Amino acid sequence: MGRVEGKVAFVTGAARGQGREHALRLAQEGADIIAVDVCQQAETVPYPLATEADLAETVKLVEDLDRRIVSRQADVRDLGALERVVQEGVAELGRLDIVCANAGILSIGPCWELTEHQWDEMIDVNLTGVWKTVKAAIPAMIAAGNGGSLILTSSIAGLQAFGYLGHYTAAKHGVVGLMRTLSVELAQHNIRCNTVNPTTVNTDMIHNSALYELFLGGKQGATRADAEGGFLALNGMKVPWVEPVDISNAVLWLASDESRYVPGTTQSVDGGALAPFKIPHS
Repeated sequence: MGRVEGKVAFVTGAARGQGREHALRLAQEGADIIAVDVCQQAETVPYPLATEADLAETVKLVEDLDRRIVSRQADVRDLGALERVVQEGVAELGRLDIVCANAGILSIGPCWELTEHQWDEMIDVNLTGVWKTVKAAIPAMIAAGNGGSLILTSSIAGLQAFGYLGHYTAAKHGVVGLMRTLSVELAQHNIRCNTVNPTTVNTDMIHNSALYELFLGGKQGATRADAEGGFLALNGMKVPWVEPVDISNAVLWLASDESRYVPGTTQSVDGGALAPFKIPHS
């Protein structure tokens, strides 16, 4: 029997990257999936976001694991759309036990040079979108009386500051605060809430020219190979980034009954990035 056998997980940002890996890892361990992704470009994001084809591939990969999946295009900024997805998913799959509020974006700039649109879009997706995700899901979980687990994707930027990412850092700190409040409010329903706080993860969010240039002090035309040393310096362990499955393994533990008495924590998968002192890599 799998570690989340018979459970249903609602995953946002599921078309690719960490979201897809979370859906697959949970499906491998027996869960059925409600998968959501906007599958549209955000105006302030300097790299391509996931597509309808990406979401279709996630569906295929989950079905190849002989698990059921309900997938919808929906924007986490649209509460009504999320409520409809939850309603339709629960109607088809029978229950809701796990929420992975994973959808997120990244853009770059000094705080005083960010446009209002950059700030608003970041907070709307990365913080308010997380709140709308759990707001859409929690009533069904309380009504079912089965307890459950909310897993909110924050970042190491939710626990310390990063230059040129002020709006992202503020949103991810906000996610941690939201998690801590939810863990208090939902304990009476045996619903626990935690965050995962990754370092750089091997996805399209970091593998793009805008972030390469940030990690190389603004060097134009920086490549993945150029940037690897900059990413490596972030982490205490000798890795430039972790893999999506490394985050998904933490998500799986938080989703499973193995963590049934673990609310209100920040689960860092950071390669030593948050250590106050790191020995420089040669």
